[in-house]
Amino acid sequence: MKTITVLSGAGMSAESGIPTFRGLNGLWEGHDIMKVASPTGWRDNPALVLEFYNVRRRNMVNAQPNAGHLALKRLESQYKVQIVTQNVDDLHERAGSSRVLHLHGEIMKARSTSSPDLVYDLKPGQDILMGDCCDLGSQLRPHIVWFEESVPLYSDGVEWMEAADVVIVVGTSMKVYPANLLVNHARPGVPIYVVDPNKPDFLSGRDLHFIESTATEGLEKVAELLMA
Repeated sequence: MKTITVLSGAGMSAESGIPTFRGLNGLWEGHDIMKVASPTGWRDNPALVLEFYNVRRRNMVNAQPNAGHLALKRLESQYKVQIVTQNVDDLHERAGSSRVLHLHGEIMKARSTSSPDLVYDLKPGQDILMGDCCDLGSQLRPHIVWFEESVPLYSDGVEWMEAADVVIVVGTSMKVYPANLLVNHARPGVPIYVVDPNKPDFLSGRDLHFIESTATEGLEKVAELLMA
């Protein structure tokens, strides 16, 4: 069975009603990026950071997987599909995809501030509050990879990309480091299907197939092509 490795970004979830994180003028939902998504912001005002992610978690309750998520699930009938996502939502999993790697963390989980290996599942819409502690007695924080932090699962993403017989890139501007480097690890000659209304920049010399559509329309086209 051949392997498809998918790199998905914010455009993948936008059609499910989840707004993209990065807005105009360097703001995320009205907040300066570094105040809600950095260790410095956490140290300065942890209550603000917690509430920022609590609001996003509540907004996810009514979000549903879209046709693009379901198209990737259908591909599992003929391929080994492994999804490396920059998204922190759980829509890939809710669509039924069985192999999902979250480069930037998972909003439906909390983790200890003293021991990163202590990770806890959250219920839909559940808040993390000041005073909520891990088993060691340390404050819980969102299980999110912030700016200025390393991306611990990046090496796993590289391995998944190296194993690909087909690559699909969907809903990402290819500007977020280091996720934008992952496609460079695909083997020469591997076809790369790029689904996005706006063509992201790619290195030349690749077997590129651009589908200038939204995630829902574009992934249905790719799934139909690959399953023919």
